[in-house]
Amino acid sequence: MGFRRRHRWLARAGAVLLACGSLVAVGGAGASASTETITLYNGQHPELALAIVKAFEKKTGIDVRVRTDDGVVLADQILEEGKRSPADVYLTENSPELMLLTEHHLLAKLPAKVLRQVPSRYDSPTGNWVGVALRVGALAYNPKLVGPSALPSHLLDLATPRWKGKLAIAPTDSDFLPLVGAVLATHGERAALGWLKGLRANSALYGDDESVVATVNRGQRAVGIINQYYWYRLRVEVGARNMHSKLYFFPGHDIGGLENISGAAVLASSRHKAAADRFVAFLVSAEAERILAGGYDFEYPARPGVPPNPALPPLSRVKPAVVSVVKLGNDLPAASLLQQAGLT
Repeated sequence: MGFRRRHRWLARAGAVLLACGSLVAVGGAGASASTETITLYNGQHPELALAIVKAFEKKTGIDVRVRTDDGVVLADQILEEGKRSPADVYLTENSPELMLLTEHHLLAKLPAKVLRQVPSRYDSPTGNWVGVALRVGALAYNPKLVGPSALPSHLLDLATPRWKGKLAIAPTDSDFLPLVGAVLATHGERAALGWLKGLRANSALYGDDESVVATVNRGQRAVGIINQYYWYRLRVEVGARNMHSKLYFFPGHDIGGLENISGAAVLASSRHKAAADRFVAFLVSAEAERILAGGYDFEYPARPGVPPNPALPPLSRVKPAVVSVVKLGNDLPAASLLQQAGLT
């Protein structure tokens, strides 16, 4: 089965803030005839991408046209376009899309000086992409429905009958797929499929992680599987006084606390490779990483020495589970398991 048929369902519902998939020039009135322009396929949060693009344009004079959509949808588009793709740079929230494009030889090698800006565990093992930001899996929970002492120590515990009717998940959100891949890589196919079937029996299903954390906050479900930044973004949206939920990090490097890597790459087919390399270099620069940390995206900068948003606990305290990008793979086996479990 092709990538599109496996992944079409993963695109999040709702409008994207940058052009609903059409190309938009971010800088001023757009590129003049004498100004170099690159095209960014953006699978990151639109607000964050816009802030970084504006800073890059101001610094370099290079215009950036942005196409924003879900990262897996854009990866699918690049696969279909192949060498004809108009994209110069691809930025996405999760490493499996980058690994898939690497396998299809669609990404260029990045300069070593770019790769050196972040720890090697956040980079492509073949030098084709670089890590930009990190997120950690977690549970949102409502303390009126479940006390801290009753929370599970392990992600797989949520598939047991004790959690029937208490759990919210978003299996068609593209952020859920790497978690399935991590369970598969860590515990094997049989255990991963059994876990997914248990989740299906126990859970109310939602279209995205934003809906999961909102329903837990309203007290409609006791717990919900999310990436941590969704809880912090909801708190900004509704105000601290209206937060009735809390955030729980799985202890002991449990797989429920998976560390996800957001990364960027230059396409092998780019006609503006030097400018595209400059943009990716800027993404991992201290300036861009401070933009990330200073906003309300609530991701962790991948670059050492740039502190995260002060609302976030340090990663040293969170103790996330680290699964290599090679073991995590390209999402296709995880997508197949979701289908087998009846969650898509």
